[in-house]
Amino acid sequence: MAIATINPATGETVREFAPLDDGALDKKLALAAEAFRGWRATSYAERADLLRRAADILDDEADALARIATPEVGKTLASSVAEVGKCAKGCRWFAEHTEEILADVPHEVPGGEVFTRYQPLGPVLAIMPWNFPYWQVFRFAAPALMAGDVGLLKHASNVPQCALAIEDVLRRAGFPDGTFQTLLVGSGAIEGIIADDRVRAVTLTGSEPAGRQVAAAAGKAVKTSVLELGGSDPFIVMPSADLDDAVSNAIASRMLNNGQSCINAKRLIVHADIADEFERRLVAGMEALRIGDPMADDTDCGPLASPDAVQTLHQQVRDTVAAGARLLTGGEPLPGPGNFYPPTVLTDIPDGSPAHREELFGPVASVWRARDVDDAIRIANDSTFGLGGSAWTRDESEQRRFVDEVETGMIYINKFTESTPEVPFGGVKNSGYGRELAAFGPRTFVNAKTVWVAPTEQRSGDVE
Repeated sequence: MAIATINPATGETVREFAPLDDGALDKKLALAAEAFRGWRATSYAERADLLRRAADILDDEADALARIATPEVGKTLASSVAEVGKCAKGCRWFAEHTEEILADVPHEVPGGEVFTRYQPLGPVLAIMPWNFPYWQVFRFAAPALMAGDVGLLKHASNVPQCALAIEDVLRRAGFPDGTFQTLLVGSGAIEGIIADDRVRAVTLTGSEPAGRQVAAAAGKAVKTSVLELGGSDPFIVMPSADLDDAVSNAIASRMLNNGQSCINAKRLIVHADIADEFERRLVAGMEALRIGDPMADDTDCGPLASPDAVQTLHQQVRDTVAAGARLLTGGEPLPGPGNFYPPTVLTDIPDGSPAHREELFGPVASVWRARDVDDAIRIANDSTFGLGGSAWTRDESEQRRFVDEVETGMIYINKFTESTPEVPFGGVKNSGYGRELAAFGPRTFVNAKTVWVAPTEQRSGDVE
């Protein structure tokens, strides 16, 4: 795949980049290893000061950075601005809390002073997706840099300008040369980078097939890895819920980033008693969304990231309908230039169809009907994915059951799933392993070293 900015709203190739050759890549890996030796010796206060400077740059230049992202990925300009602001928030949170998170942990053991000390691992390779081109990177970079690691970014090939902008922000904030580098390389270079002895760990946010390949390469090299592989998140609505609130949040969640988020509400599981009305309001709300130029202020839904994304999504919709689902609205790519697919609603989803078994990465909502709370939990768990989910109910017993029994890494009650620096992020099953953010962020790519200092025996003759 070419490393290029291709505007998803027009199909225009804006800028192309030559990938690093082997020699240039080797120099960057060598620089990372050298930078780590100095960076690990810096204090938390020094690192925090630089990260706060990065946050200030992000805030000051949010509009300019957003105008790089939107023509690369197609999200609305307002969404891009908000994403940059979220990155600044994350930088400040980890600047404030990492020293406490990574403080020595004492252990009460007779016979000496015993504690755990967290020490950085070294250069970490981050393989990041295009859908949140800034936040996904800072979600990794802020805690890793604060922990004393250095970063190597292999970003998605369709967001090279975002990737270079992140490196530039950190450089201008004062991070030493080599502590964070963007690697403009294709996916074919990844396995070799993971195998390189100078790289000590790898994190990937992306597709399940990519995750399996990276996990295999990391396992072969015996290196720490973290995988976030997307999901097909359940959004459960019970009769006691505020229906207006549930519908508006279902639309907001499903349409976030033009429907291209791993934690979008993809499977709407609605109690049969309220399903007819829920579907009616859902369809009306989806049809009211304005589709168009993502740079325009009045656009609700922009294009998908690529023509391939449209083709894949449309085939999934067609195959699901062919299997017996009903199409309530949408379902056909829009004519003209750009990768536009309309907000779409499917219902009566057959077992084994794409909407049942696969992640639909785009503005398509699938509706299931549940007989009761047991059936809702059964449907929610009938997925190979387990990233996030939400449940909408005022019934406290139902809330407890959803918290305890829905098989996801995150469950939100009367709120749709989101990521924020203060709470852990990650999934189970085929959604990956490991956690990011909160205390897990700084503690992911460190050596949790056990230290045991036995008392020095002193004889009377040794003491003056």
